[in-house]
Amino acid sequence: MKNRTILSLITVATLALMNGCGSSNGNGTGNNNGTSATNTELPYDVQIAIDAPTSTLSQELTNTLAYMGNEERLAYDVYNYLYTKFGTKQFTNIATKSEYKHITAVQQLVQKYKLDDTSNFTNVDLPTLGYKNTLIESMQAGVYDISKIQALYDDLTAQGSASEIEALKVGCTVEVVDVTDLDEYIAIAKSDNVTDIVTVFNFLRDGSYHHYWAFDKGLKKNGVTDGCCTWNELCHPEYPQNEKGKDAKGKGKK
Repeated sequence: MKNRTILSLITVATLALMNGCGSSNGNGTGNNNGTSATNTELPYDVQIAIDAPTSTLSQELTNTLAYMGNEERLAYDVYNYLYTKFGTKQFTNIATKSEYKHITAVQQLVQKYKLDDTSNFTNVDLPTLGYKNTLIESMQAGVYDISKIQALYDDLTAQGSASEIEALKVGCTVEVVDVTDLDEYIAIAKSDNVTDIVTVFNFLRDGSYHHYWAFDKGLKKNGVTDGCCTWNELCHPEYPQNEKGKDAKGKGKK
């Protein structure tokens, strides 16, 4: 109990510092559009899971934390970039009110398990970014240490720059990729009985479901009748909508 209390206090201090600091050069993953992430508080059940005792992580599960840390940053960076291009509110709302929290949640797991880019993750194949100890605002936007994520960012920002419709399509794409990866990683965490990672990844996936429908709605408002389902590979009518206790920002239940 004493160790859990100490971890909780450290978490609060870390979040307070993240909320109060900004990138000095404007290149950080932290909000590039001039607004600030207004609330870094994680849902109660997610924070409790993070504060719980550690489990034993397989290498496969350890690598999921590196991958999702990069992938959640990609979503945040892409959405901030597209907001600066088109001013579409979905992008800034989702980036600052949800993706920021997703990055925070994964980073807290990395810190909890004391995972280092250079010695613990075997799927990092680009120069390491010091994810464990770097404030979100100090993470350089558009730069990742997993080549697959780097290539995806480059492709998506180029595609989304073409028009607002293409930008919203990119939003659908990001969320489908996110859900697909999280489905796989949640299954691994459940198989290994690592409940804190299951809880955090479920939180991320719930957010992705809602973001998908936000982009679907944005497309329909712009005259794209079938929304995300205009493209077969992005059509997922089975994704939950408006679950009780959840909102479209992926906040989860307090």
